[in-house]
Amino acid sequence: MNDDSPDIQTAELAGPASPTPDGDAKAAPARKKRTKSSAKRASKAANAAIEARIGHSFADSSLLATAFTHVSALKSARKRGDSYQRLEFLGDHVLGLIVSDMLYRAFPGADEGELSKRLADLVRKESCADVAKSLGLLDDIKLGAVGAGAGVRLRKSVLGDVCEAVIGAIFLDGGYTAAAGFVERNWTERMHKPRRPLRDPKTVLQEWAQGKGLPTPVYREVERTGPHHDPQFRVAVDLPGLEPAEGVGGSKRAAEKVAASVMIAREGVGGGSNDG
Repeated sequence: MNDDSPDIQTAELAGPASPTPDGDAKAAPARKKRTKSSAKRASKAANAAIEARIGHSFADSSLLATAFTHVSALKSARKRGDSYQRLEFLGDHVLGLIVSDMLYRAFPGADEGELSKRLADLVRKESCADVAKSLGLLDDIKLGAVGAGAGVRLRKSVLGDVCEAVIGAIFLDGGYTAAAGFVERNWTERMHKPRRPLRDPKTVLQEWAQGKGLPTPVYREVERTGPHHDPQFRVAVDLPGLEPAEGVGGSKRAAEKVAASVMIAREGVGGGSNDG
């Protein structure tokens, strides 16, 4: 009996047997599954919080994720379509249509020049960035190390882009009615806000072009229609490297101003409209 004591004591000191390699291999998938499940729940909760702020519940959550993905967060630069850029393109035009409709109904006495000026003010990048900030979307943008290091998060243009991408995502997910609801909730008060006198859009565009090292914008008549006593002019403005922008007015000068306003709005130029 005394001969067996050391063996018993040794077994007790060794404690419970360590997991075998086979045991580790079986446990790993379970741990991985739990980790994935936790990440999925966290992502779902984060999406729900964003949806509550923007007022739209997405049937396709991938659209929402894409709307907040900066190109710097992509693993491959070749997959730029997985960033918000395509949605931004769509949202920019959807926003322009919805705000144009809102302005047309809200200001029945305004002519096309006045409506164009108001439109340029409401759809510029700064206005979109302000909406994004008011909804608390700043911290939801997904940036890669390069983007974060470059301070991309602080750039107004990126906030404006994300806001437009959100509009594009809502439009694809819920149609025009859903997108219009989002825009009306966030732009109606801005649309009726007291406005300061606007600077001449042709002057603003010229100053912006000079700041970019571009030549003076060139305006050209594209078409003249209507009777002699009541003509309508369609004018295009050209700058190197940019798509022409067109405007229509009862005089060449009025049409030129509209064309300049269109380019200002499209390029996100600051200073061409009311800031107040």
